[in-house]
Amino acid sequence: MNRIEQTFEALHRAGKKALIPYITPEFPVRGVTIPLLHALEKSGANLIEVGVPFSDPLADGKTIQHASEVALRHGVTLSSVFTIVKEFRRSSQLPVLLMGYSNPIFRYGVKRFVGDCKDAGVDGVIVPDLPPEEAGELLAESRATNLSSVFLIAPTTSNERIKQIDELSTDFTYCVSVTGVTGARTELGVNGSLDAFLQRVKQNTRKPFVVGFGVSTKDQVSRVWQMADGVVVGSALLQSIQDTQSVEEAVHRASHFLTSLLP
Repeated sequence: MNRIEQTFEALHRAGKKALIPYITPEFPVRGVTIPLLHALEKSGANLIEVGVPFSDPLADGKTIQHASEVALRHGVTLSSVFTIVKEFRRSSQLPVLLMGYSNPIFRYGVKRFVGDCKDAGVDGVIVPDLPPEEAGELLAESRATNLSSVFLIAPTTSNERIKQIDELSTDFTYCVSVTGVTGARTELGVNGSLDAFLQRVKQNTRKPFVVGFGVSTKDQVSRVWQMADGVVVGSALLQSIQDTQSVEEAVHRASHFLTSLLP
């Protein structure tokens, strides 16, 4: 089993659910990424998503858009992301997934991208603007190297398509809690719509599934954990560190925020 599958198996045996923070490399300050990854692992992260900054992140709200702009100004590229993961991998076996957009991947070259993911120790890839129908090349290369592919399920996704996405995703699927972009929200779903959506997902999937987009509080995490196998927290975490001026302060705030979400 790969690291992702091992993690979900271990959590299932322990009767626990996954907490998955999302970070943007080198945000808010240069040099923060490796210390931040280690701090999040110590603070309870079970997997970590690393966002690959892109100039037009169409699935992301203003917080991650801003973080991507800062990361790009700080010189973050796909190659530097691989270097960061490789360095983190020297002292950690925590699963790491890249979440990025199709344009940089295809410009980089799909075969080269997948090969560099494996060389660096990346465990999986989430590409929100790449539907399954257009992911043939990435899927083929990923399967050949045991790189996990994760596709998104939206509240508007039909039951039949949920089954298709569950089949194509390697180890788990990613449920988008709202029909909108990323961003911390005070409410998840409307009038019970999130519960109904997750119930449909549960009835039509065989693999684990996680929920992201909008989750920002301990109560929301607990609510999602009641039905899903994990929860992704991104914008709220980035907001907690966005005005820090040093690596130490950013790491401290991120650690405090993540632990505040735990039971």
